[in-house]
This record gives sequence, C-alpha cells and structure tokens, in this order.
Amino acid sequence: MGQISTTTPEITDSHCHLDFPDFEGEVTAVVDRAAEAGVTRMVSIATRLRSVAGVRAISEAHAAVFFAAATHPMRVTEEPMATVEELVALAAHPKFVGIGETGLDYHYTAESAAEQRVSLAVHIEAARQTGLPLIIHSRDADDDMAQILGEEHRAGAFTCVMHCFSSTRALAEAALDLGFYLSMSGIAAFPKSAELREIFAAAPVDRILVETDSPYLAPPPHRGKRNEPAFTAHTARVGAEVFGMDYADFATQTQANFDRLFWKVAHDEAAT
Repeated sequence: MGQISTTTPEITDSHCHLDFPDFEGEVTAVVDRAAEAGVTRMVSIATRLRSVAGVRAISEAHAAVFFAAATHPMRVTEEPMATVEELVALAAHPKFVGIGETGLDYHYTAESAAEQRVSLAVHIEAARQTGLPLIIHSRDADDDMAQILGEEHRAGAFTCVMHCFSSTRALAEAALDLGFYLSMSGIAAFPKSAELREIFAAAPVDRILVETDSPYLAPPPHRGKRNEPAFTAHTARVGAEVFGMDYADFATQTQANFDRLFWKVAHDEAAT
C-alpha cells in the first residue's frame, strides 16, 4: 500500500499588495504564514510608480516575493503619466517580473477614461519591449478593453493576465483568444459567484492563475477580513473544484501556468 503524501502543494499568489499600510510591520509574518499554507511565491504590485521603492525593498528582503509596477487606472489623474522608458528601466531589476496593474476602470473613474486609455497604451508598449507580462485591471469597461487589447495585440504581440477576473464571458473569451490568462481571486470563491465560476470552468486550465489581490477580497472563510497571501489556498481549492481536479494537480497546473507567463520568476529561481 502506497504512502500518502502529507506535503502541502505549492501555489503562487500572482497578485498582492504587500506595501500597503494594512501590512505595515507584519510583512515577515505574512510571508511566513503564506509559506505554511503552501504559498511559496507572491508578486507584490505597486499601483503608483512612486511606490516602487517600497515593493522593491520587500522583494529584496524576502526570497519568496517578486514585484511589478504601473500606474493604476484609478490613479492616472493623480500621478505623472508613466513613460515607456521608466517602465523598461524598472525591468532591469532581477525581481521585477511584470508590467501592471494597468487597464481601465469605468466603475469609479469613468471621467478619466481618455487618460486611462493613453496610460494603458504606454504600459502595453513597455510589455512588448521587455517581454514581461502585462497585468490588466478591468472594471465596467469590457467593450473598450476587448477592443484595445485586440487592436494592440495585432499591432505587436505581448503576453497578459486579466488580474482578479470578474468580468463577462465575452471579455474572458476575447482575452483567451489572444492567448492571455485569467486569474482567480477570492471573488470566484464567493457563494454568489456561480456565473463567474462557470466562465472559469469553460476556460483552458492551462491559462489559469490564482491570486489574492490582498489586502482586499478575502475568500471564505475569511470574507470581510483583511486578505493575505496565505488565503490564496482557499481560492485555489475552489478552483480545483471548478475544474474537477484534485487540489494537488490543480496546484501543479497553476504553478506551470505561472512559470510560463511570469518567466522571469523561474529564471531567478534557477539562478539561485
């Protein structure tokens, strides 16, 4: 009779915000709790370029943490317009692994739609030039997002993940048709998210990532509390159910997906 493995399957939180005040003074403990839950890597996202120093310092202090940066679409009128040159320069750091999060948010900031589209184009070009994945935030902007991503991809290929995907089936299909990835957040684990789970279930499992977007959107049983990378495991268990897979197999699949898209992480690990 074979032995049953007690090893916790490893997964990656592909999107969190460890530099936010919610985690001040607690990052080491948060990273340690993540490791205990099997979350052995995480990508911390700077939502303003002037916040890069903070996320870079966290990544340099913790082997498990990598970082990405962009001007968040809700911040475009508060920040100087990013330049391609700035973003490309950031990519020189060995632990800078993605361009984002950028995108369109017409839910809270529809009045800055024109500026958001300009900013998005800058970030797409940086993704092209660096070969790093674009990390997209899209809310209540499905038609424009699908159109822009399609037109831009035809003008010059780039890779992309639709972070915290909670949009329509049409946008999911448009993104998948371009070869992009969809990321499951705690929203996919909410009881009322059955329609969203159906959208994920129709997607190729080799195009799925998992994330927390912490400190936001904690999945059950922590809903309403501060989210943290360790809770990726709760969303990933729901993901395994969505795809009718054993949790260990789903974890292995999402790890392979992450390594394929965020190739620089695997390169860094191979070098060390």
